[in-house]
Amino acid sequence: MKMLHTTVAMLALILIACPASLGQRLPLLEGPVEQIGTDVPRTTGWKPVKVVDGLVHPWAIAWLPDGSALITERPGRIRLLKADGTLHPDPVGGVPDVYAQRQGGLMDVILHPEYEENGWIYLSYSHGTSRGNHTRIARAKLTDHALTDLEILFTTEPAKSGGFHFGCRMVFLPDGTLLFGVGEGASQDRAQDMGVHWGKMLRIMDDGSPATDNPFQARIDAKQEIYSYGHRNPQGLTINPETGTVYVTEHGPRGGDELNVVKPGENYGWPLATYGYEYRGPRVSPHTSLPGMKDPLVVWTPSIAASGLAFYTGDKFPEWQGDLFAGGLVLRQVRRVIMDGDEVVGHENMQFNERIRDVRQGPDGFLYVLTDERNGKLIRIEPADESADGEN
Repeated sequence: MKMLHTTVAMLALILIACPASLGQRLPLLEGPVEQIGTDVPRTTGWKPVKVVDGLVHPWAIAWLPDGSALITERPGRIRLLKADGTLHPDPVGGVPDVYAQRQGGLMDVILHPEYEENGWIYLSYSHGTSRGNHTRIARAKLTDHALTDLEILFTTEPAKSGGFHFGCRMVFLPDGTLLFGVGEGASQDRAQDMGVHWGKMLRIMDDGSPATDNPFQARIDAKQEIYSYGHRNPQGLTINPETGTVYVTEHGPRGGDELNVVKPGENYGWPLATYGYEYRGPRVSPHTSLPGMKDPLVVWTPSIAASGLAFYTGDKFPEWQGDLFAGGLVLRQVRRVIMDGDEVVGHENMQFNERIRDVRQGPDGFLYVLTDERNGKLIRIEPADESADGEN
């Protein structure tokens, strides 16, 4: 009996860690949003070019004004990619302690919009122990290859247990506030509970205080940082710099990964309205849409296992301008979501041989991806002959 219990527990962990691999033949659920599967055309005219390898489960990249870049590694390190394309041999010093288990660890890195004046670098990471952990936001400055002046700006409350669903991508909005997504910690009901931070998009000032015009300021039962709610595990976040429209991708369970447009005060449905299935088999909810809840812009079934997200504005691929590029971990893809203004008009697939953790547009106008592997890579996407489908 003890062996049976151990086997069941191990199976449950596998199901949580590898949701999308189990969603390959799910019946499509009826709803107002078309579900996008694997039968989409391949994007042509591009090729992958390896910039650097030797990264250990890299999570995010941020370019510095001098052409170098900071790359986070989930185990808790920051690597400096020098402007000549080589890695500094030593990790950056002064990185805060992280809880690096399962999905947890050192996650996003972005620069303050006025970085050249104030030098602030923002980090997201999981902190604590297996019995009690949080998602944290901190900022620091880079001095002599080390982080200095570290400030802890935000910590999710209450503490949760386990190593799943931390979020946590960040983006600065045009008004200078910081928006970031936090998962529900693998506890579905938290996403609808306004008294906790989990399962929400959160918005704070650049110093960590709650934004003064957040939509639930008047509710004494709500956390003041909440911007929107009903999210499962958002892990891609980007903004259209011309319109200010914010896009987020988030993990469904088995099927039902979503691309959403983030708006203040909205409820995005999880777990009351979803296209996903429980890992043990049945539907999460009998509803794919409910009054008062925002429908997704895109639903992916089977799950792509959503990761980084980029809105392309560069000049290297003029035909891609205004489109979204969504990373997928388990399918080892980047999905091109073809946009006409605010409307989705098509889908394409850029296939890779490794799990895709992040997708970013570099200051040079190229797209870059990070691969989530023990020997992770930074790959630049460059133009190629139109007949090339780019698979690496």
